[in-house]
Amino acid sequence: MKIIKIVKGDLLDQKVDVIVNAWNRNIIPWWLLLPQGISGAIKRYGGYEPFRELARLGSIPLGGAVHTSAGKLPFHGIIHVAGINLLWFATEKSIRQSVRSALLLATEKNYHSIAFPLIGAGTGGFSQQKTLNIINNESELSTFDGEIIIVQYEKKSNQPQKNIAK
Repeated sequence: MKIIKIVKGDLLDQKVDVIVNAWNRNIIPWWLLLPQGISGAIKRYGGYEPFRELARLGSIPLGGAVHTSAGKLPFHGIIHVAGINLLWFATEKSIRQSVRSALLLATEKNYHSIAFPLIGAGTGGFSQQKTLNIINNESELSTFDGEIIIVQYEKKSNQPQKNIAK
């Protein structure tokens, strides 16, 4: 049974099988990019292994998705989506296709729960509210039969250092 939830919080705090990393086309080597947003948090708490795997997979078509391990994070995997174009902008089309691709991959990998950030709303410059609406709409249209959590990032005040370990 499909369940869609919209929550405020941190993507890495979600109790799901797999998380989505709003990535890029994977053309620029990951080690040249400054860690920001979700990718930065994954690198800090999960280590570099998911990004090493990502580098071996090559470029990702705009709106595409690829799967890696979760490194030291407590998830079964990470689905990286190319939600921004080469000019570092997101579009409605790239966000919609990223969500479709991620949910299809989650279905293929037999995951039962997935958490999405607001793809394209950070570096991609897309409106948070529009992004939320697009992800929610694509989730409703999807054949993914599990829990879908859409996370609106909200830093907790006095947030302690994460202690994430498998």
